[in-house]
Amino acid sequence: MDYSKEYQEKLISAKDAAAMVKDNMWIDYAWSANTPVAFDKALAERLDELNEIYLRGGVILWEPEVFKKDPKGEKVVWNSWHAGGPDRNRINKTPGGFYNPLRYSELPRWYRENCKVDIAVIVTPPMDKHGNFNFGLSASHLMAVIEVADKVIIEVNEKMVTGLGGFEHEINIKDVDYVIEGENPEIATLPKGSFGEVDKKVAELIVEEIPNGATLQLGIGGMPNAVGSLIADSDLKDLGVHTEMYVDGFVEMAKRGKLSGAKKNIDRFRQVYGFAAGSKEMYDYIDGNSACMAAPTSYTNDARVIAQLDNFVSINNAVNIDLFGQVSSESSGLKHISGAGGQLDFVLGAYLSKGGKSFICLSSKFKNKKTGKEESRIVPNFEPFSVITAARPNTHWIVTEYGKYNCKGQSTWQRAEGIINLAAPEFRDDLIKEAEKMNIWRRTNKR
Repeated sequence: MDYSKEYQEKLISAKDAAAMVKDNMWIDYAWSANTPVAFDKALAERLDELNEIYLRGGVILWEPEVFKKDPKGEKVVWNSWHAGGPDRNRINKTPGGFYNPLRYSELPRWYRENCKVDIAVIVTPPMDKHGNFNFGLSASHLMAVIEVADKVIIEVNEKMVTGLGGFEHEINIKDVDYVIEGENPEIATLPKGSFGEVDKKVAELIVEEIPNGATLQLGIGGMPNAVGSLIADSDLKDLGVHTEMYVDGFVEMAKRGKLSGAKKNIDRFRQVYGFAAGSKEMYDYIDGNSACMAAPTSYTNDARVIAQLDNFVSINNAVNIDLFGQVSSESSGLKHISGAGGQLDFVLGAYLSKGGKSFICLSSKFKNKKTGKEESRIVPNFEPFSVITAARPNTHWIVTEYGKYNCKGQSTWQRAEGIINLAAPEFRDDLIKEAEKMNIWRRTNKR
């Protein structure tokens, strides 16, 4: 069947698409690398005609033109499901940026049951011979967005990769209202998380806990990237992937023959992911690769799905951890950093898995840029207004360069001792004093 006539009938300019935006509309800007470019530029050019509009998106990899045109946040209210760098700046520095707290697994359902979307704009590769537009690098929650949107606009970019499914990873021309042909810019990349000696030490402690045939989830950042690199150089085999975010570490493992997926209980031989952001090498690897399986986060992040995968290993970062084993990964005080994402989903799912383990990793200390002094990432109490991402009953393994500790089922005094032993030595005495004040330290504890 030839879909070219219907395609041409729905083809409009970015300027005409942006002209549909009216005051107080909710506009969905898709997700990460699928964030619109041509539409965004056209909308920025007519912001002077508007009073206030509401945009949703997340993990954006470049600063949108509407942000530049409205630097004080007077007209464009950005609502982020998870913050990348530009989201973070908008949230922390203007009254025109806000974070929407939600577990990533809940996002598709939340759209379907609660969200108003006047216009949804999604960047995709060109339409295929079956009249389908693939969601490229972000299956995520985009089908749910489309299902509730009053108008669906596809912005075609010939350089966007094709992420095979899976399910909920493409839309047919019959369900599209308008098509924009953009200028085909290069797909935005995310620098590989660099890692140093501390990251390597943490990675070594985690990798020795991973059995052959395990299924992995890696978060973003230096430490998970170090784990991926170490696995690539290890003797591990028949590993699988089931993750919300596909990162460069998986490509390194795949090219070294570590990822067969043969031992997975479900989706055997497939590397399952919700969205991808990383290097061009990674995009080229995903493009049309049947070993990779794009799926919505209502599947990738569902603890009930994760629990079906034996020996599931989840590896994520944190900002701070307190002596109760509470994990703060979203903010430092009022400074917003990222979001809830899927951390709690995978902490819960990994523990429910037969033989599964979740690891929260962090360096023991950092240098405060304002004071120039080193500070402990393990703290008695979080800075006021810091957000707790994983509550203490859910925390499993905590890892720093000084060791690892399994918090699950341990009493408050046992946790205090185990967690303090993960802190940098120069901070331990002060942490013990604070633990004594908090009545979570016994005199018989090791000093």
